[in-house]
Amino acid sequence: MTARDQPRPDLATGRSLRDLRVPMLAGVVVGVLQTLTPFALWWLPPATVYAMGVAVIAAIYIGFSVADGRRRVIAVETTVATVFLVVAAAGITGSPWLLVAGLAGHGAKDFWQQRTQFVANTRWWPPFCAVVDVVVAVILAVAILAGADFHG
Repeated sequence: MTARDQPRPDLATGRSLRDLRVPMLAGVVVGVLQTLTPFALWWLPPATVYAMGVAVIAAIYIGFSVADGRRRVIAVETTVATVFLVVAAAGITGSPWLLVAGLAGHGAKDFWQQRTQFVANTRWWPPFCAVVDVVVAVILAVAILAGADFHG
């Protein structure tokens, strides 16, 4: 295995929750703000706005993978982002539960990323993004259960 194939040194994967407190609190704030984005883009149905959010957050790892530089990481992250894009697109006209699933799935992917550091040098991003994903997924799930219309 060449040096290019080796993960670059990064923060230890065993970071304590205390070390991640600030990114996780920021994730709560951004997650709540993200649930309000349909108000900023009022001319679009909420499902479209949330789908765009799922696609954007998934695509961010493509940039991280390019910065990492390993071809395998770029290929995997591009493939994963494409899957989330398809789920997001299906959520535009399909069940809004697809958007919840996309967000929850991306949160799980972030958790995995934090544990494995598959993409080097992401530091605080995975716990931050995981919290954003979970907060938005929970709020959307509650809204769906309360009868919110995501397509109107």
